[in-house]
Amino acid sequence: MRVHQLTLTTALVIAAGLSLTACNGDDGTGQGAPPAASTTPSSAGGPDAGSPDQGDGKTPTGRTPTGQGSTGGGGTGGSGTGEEAEAGRCRTGDLEITATDNTIEGDPDGTVVVQLRNSGGRDCVVSGYAGVDLKTDAGPLSAKRTGEQAAPITLKSGKSTAFGITYPVNRTGGSGVRVTGLLVTPPNETKTVTLAWPGAATLPVTEGPGSPVKVGPVGTAGQGG
Repeated sequence: MRVHQLTLTTALVIAAGLSLTACNGDDGTGQGAPPAASTTPSSAGGPDAGSPDQGDGKTPTGRTPTGQGSTGGGGTGGSGTGEEAEAGRCRTGDLEITATDNTIEGDPDGTVVVQLRNSGGRDCVVSGYAGVDLKTDAGPLSAKRTGEQAAPITLKSGKSTAFGITYPVNRTGGSGVRVTGLLVTPPNETKTVTLAWPGAATLPVTEGPGSPVKVGPVGTAGQGG
C-alpha cells in the first residue's frame, strides 16, 4: 500500500515538472521573436525609400545639369568673332603689289606709294609694317619705320590698301646714290617681291647713321607718315 502511494506521488511530481517546462518554453519563444522582427524595418524605411524624392530635387554629384555648356559652343558663341578673326592673314602670294611715284611738288621729300591688292580670291587680314629695302649701287638700304600705330585691316577680295615711303631728294648737284630697285615684304611674311623703283633716280649721300628712307604702316597712303 505504501509502495503504490509513493509511485503516485512521483508521477504527480514529474507531471508538474513537465507542465512548468512547457510554460517556460512558450515564454522563451515569445521573447526570441522580436530580435528577428527588428531587422525588418531596415529594408522598408532605408535609402531606397527616400531616393525618389532625392532624385527629383537634386542633381547627382559630378553630373552637368541639362543645358549647361551647350550655349558656349553653339552658333551664338561664334557669331561675334568679327571679320578679322574669320579671315586669314594676307600672304605674299595673295597680293598684287605695285609702286607708284606720289611726290607732290614743293614737298621737301619724295614719296612712293606701295599698293597691296588682294587677288587671292578670299578675304584676308593685313596689319603692321611691310619690310622695305631699296636696292642701290652702294648696297641695300633698309627703310626705317615711322612709329605710327598700325590697325588690322580686313582686305576684301579684289580690294586694295597702301602705305607710303618717303625719301630725301638729291638736290646736291652730285651723282648721289643710284636706286636700282625696290624690295617689299608684306607684314608678317618672309617672301619678298622685287619692284621697279618709281621715285627719283638718286638719293643724296648721307654721312650720319641711320636710314633717311622711312616707311609708314599699311593703311597710310600718301606721305607715309
